[in-house]
Amino acid sequence: MKKRLIAAMLVACLAVTSLVGCGSSTNKSEETATTNVEVPAEPFGDTIKYDPTVEINEGNDITLELWEWGSDELFQKAIDGYTAIHPNVTIKLVNNPWEDYWTKLPLALDGENGPAIFNVHNSYHENLINYMAPLEIPLADLQADYTGVDAHVIDGEVYYIDYGMMTGTVYYNKDMWEAAGLTDADIPTTWDEMIEVAKKLTIKEGDAFVQAGLNFNDAMHDNYLLGVNYQLGENLFQEDGVTPNVNSAAMKQVMQMLVDMYDVHGVGSKDFGEKGADSFGQGMSAMVIQWGHFYNTLNTTWSDINFGVFEIPTFDGNPYAYNRYNGESTFGVNKNAPADQQAVAQDFIKYFLANDDLQVEFNLAMSTFPAKKSLADNEAILANPSLAVLSEHIDKYIWPGPMPSTMETSLKTAAQEIFFNGVDIDTALNNAQENIIRDMGSSNFTSVESLYIYAE
Repeated sequence: MKKRLIAAMLVACLAVTSLVGCGSSTNKSEETATTNVEVPAEPFGDTIKYDPTVEINEGNDITLELWEWGSDELFQKAIDGYTAIHPNVTIKLVNNPWEDYWTKLPLALDGENGPAIFNVHNSYHENLINYMAPLEIPLADLQADYTGVDAHVIDGEVYYIDYGMMTGTVYYNKDMWEAAGLTDADIPTTWDEMIEVAKKLTIKEGDAFVQAGLNFNDAMHDNYLLGVNYQLGENLFQEDGVTPNVNSAAMKQVMQMLVDMYDVHGVGSKDFGEKGADSFGQGMSAMVIQWGHFYNTLNTTWSDINFGVFEIPTFDGNPYAYNRYNGESTFGVNKNAPADQQAVAQDFIKYFLANDDLQVEFNLAMSTFPAKKSLADNEAILANPSLAVLSEHIDKYIWPGPMPSTMETSLKTAAQEIFFNGVDIDTALNNAQENIIRDMGSSNFTSVESLYIYAE
């Protein structure tokens, strides 16, 4: 034990090299960044505690792989912190682009040499769950520290949870806002107010748009049709948790509101700004509803845009839920990996969940609101405006579970049919309903909407 602690102290004094990632790109930068890793001497965490003085793998050297998409630097930092505590452990980071990850990973997990640890995303739950070992952390401890754990319980066991919650908020161009004579007092809280503000932000020359007050092109399916229904008390799935509910009265009301925004109120056009997010970043549209990741996109890709953020409006100010959310998930453990690698993987995940600094860094990097309850009022989190606006009502966002992709693709088709092909709302949503039922015929998905704390 003494030798191990001395080794850890030496590592703490050394510069630890971390790779610099390029998002989902496969290209690795040859540049390196160095950080000094401070090795904790005492146990840390809330209910889930991590004891850095406990040896892993009996102090014997061991090497395993962690597969991820996204930011090499972020994941490498987690690895560096862990291996500074456990210098006998080597974790090789393998980055895959998002579009390849979901093909390569199941194939690797199905073999004998798959990664012991891998990044998980809720949308690919059914692709991965059969390869995962349950977490070796008591369910009660997970529930005590993290929001949304119950939605991930399968036969009394948990295979992964969400460390962060992402949802949609309204991004607005402050310069356009000021030019229209609007102030903070004009920030809308209802959809009627939103429409009136959007009218003031719309600029046209004759019949041609110069500036859209609101642009939802290419995003109405995921930012409106898969979430605003909750405001009206309608879930995306019926009481059985299996049958879709996309041709509901609430969904039809939301779709009619979108049609009226363009065709009646004239705050935008299907032919102006093909992608609403890009249109906002290019200074063509004054407002868009986008999910948290857009905050980072604006700060990197369109850093010249002076923007603000406010919470999504509601119909009456007292919604059943404001919107749906999706989670950024923790790692999974490969049940087919050697037992010693699985043990290290389980220990790494415990370290990750107990470490507040990592939780803050990961959530800020992904622009997600922490699922760890003790971080709800964290100063760094609340300094991010896209997260701060969620803090007051974070308990009034709902997760339907890892929905099959047909929910998004079928509703996107319905929206396109209505806006571009003249199909009436009832027909388009009925077609979407039938298509989703057909596509989900072989799915094991069951909605977890009933677990929402305000479920009716």
